Amino acid sequence: MVMMHMQAGVGAGSPRPSEAEVWAALSEVPDPEMPIVNLVELGIVRAAEWQGEELVVTITPTFAACPAYEVIGSSIRQRLQAAGAPQVEVRVQHSPAWTTEWMTAAARSKLQAAGLAPPPRHEGNLIQVLMEPVACPRCGSYQTTLRNNFGTTPCRMIYTCVDCKEPFEMFKPL
Repeated sequence: MVMMHMQAGVGAGSPRPSEAEVWAALSEVPDPEMPIVNLVELGIVRAAEWQGEELVVTITPTFAACPAYEVIGSSIRQRLQAAGAPQVEVRVQHSPAWTTEWMTAAARSKLQAAGLAPPPRHEGNLIQVLMEPVACPRCGSYQTTLRNNFGTTPCRMIYTCVDCKEPFEMFKPL
């Protein structure tokens, strides 16, 4: 487990944010690579709990070597500082590994609306899901072709729709 200890400069005697306020603040932190969704919707934020005067936030990055986790930690700290947390520790937990099953329906809808095919639900059966056709997020056609296993980020694949002829990316099911 990687730990990032981040101090937030809120004055002594300030009331600390409630659990609801903490989660509301966390839901305002966008994913650095896909700012249309937030870290809570993606399932990256696993827990947030007060330990004395310190707020401990546990995250699980989408990939173990995710280059954005430092930015994620910094963004969490800044947002919680603005919400009134006096001290924030962000812990990176890799086990259990992040899965697209942790994404909310809201995150999937936002990805779809932005033209990025959301990962299908797989309930642990990735092989079956990878064999199924992928719907074009623009026209809904299942007449699509995989063009590249790697898109603009390691967590995406590039497809082309046969019907509308548009290229699109799909968030890889993990």
